[in-house]
Amino acid sequence: MKHRNMIKVIFSLLCCLPGIVWAGSTLDGVRQRGEVRCGVSSGVAGFSALGEDGQWHGLDVDVCRAVAAAVLGDANKVRYTPLSSQQRFAALQARQIDILSRNTTWTLSRDAGLGIVFTGITYFDGQGVLVPKSFHLKSARQLNGAEICVQSGTTNEKNLATFLKANRIKAKAIVYDNFEAAYKAFFSGRCQAFSTDVSALIGLKTKQALHPDDYDVLPEVFSKEPLGPAVLDGDTAWFLIVRWVAFAMIEAEELGVGQANLQTMLNSDNPAVARLLGQSEDLGKPLGLPKNWVQQILKQVGNYGEVFDRNLGAHSPLGLKRGLNDLWTRGGLMYAPPLR
Repeated sequence: MKHRNMIKVIFSLLCCLPGIVWAGSTLDGVRQRGEVRCGVSSGVAGFSALGEDGQWHGLDVDVCRAVAAAVLGDANKVRYTPLSSQQRFAALQARQIDILSRNTTWTLSRDAGLGIVFTGITYFDGQGVLVPKSFHLKSARQLNGAEICVQSGTTNEKNLATFLKANRIKAKAIVYDNFEAAYKAFFSGRCQAFSTDVSALIGLKTKQALHPDDYDVLPEVFSKEPLGPAVLDGDTAWFLIVRWVAFAMIEAEELGVGQANLQTMLNSDNPAVARLLGQSEDLGKPLGLPKNWVQQILKQVGNYGEVFDRNLGAHSPLGLKRGLNDLWTRGGLMYAPPLR
């Protein structure tokens, strides 16, 4: 709290000093530039990766596209900056990006100690271990004597150390500076196992392995990894926009409104649908957005379920089940506060 208050005091003093040009709000900057600057990973299948078409794809990418659709009316007006784990927070702190949407875990120390704030959770994940099937392992507790590749500067490194110590597993963590170096070391045989978020392990198995069926993700999930976008602290207006863009996508799925049926649903007699789509109340006004901001998101990007399916789910190479990321009405954790 002291850290946050100090930052706010410094900001307020700087804006009043002669000769200092104040940057203004993030929303103003986005509109002046005509683009949203989005910090993404250097390549995690299903979340943010360059496709064969030369375009960025993934759940995290679509979050930024949805923000651009809501704010600028064009989901394509996004500039992507690939960032390593070590670079990501500094890039946001230095205002080099407007949103960090990079499979990043929401933790207390990050939320309260870096001058940034997380806007919500867009994917519930957990950490696991990938091993060659030829090892015939049935549990991560059988990793005694193994060398395990893991990336430094992440929650994965600490989680792995905690899991090994708590279960008295005598294994050695081999730490690499970036994600690509870590998984390449594993697939080249430098390590007997690789540990990161389960979604990323499945993505690696599908995309990077020459023979995906030669690898197994072990059953243990030994951490909570709530992933979501983060913005710079102190800009409440921008924070609220990014937060409610994600909530609007979740709410739209719950109400059965999406890219596929948007035109039909514009004539819905359901008051909640009419309100969401700006056909009755103006939910954009308190956010400083156009009345049809949710329409733009759904038309150009889709609702949460559609985004999940094409990037991670049934319509993607990964084929992940919704699980915790299903709607609360279907046993998952995805739940949006009322949009009213």
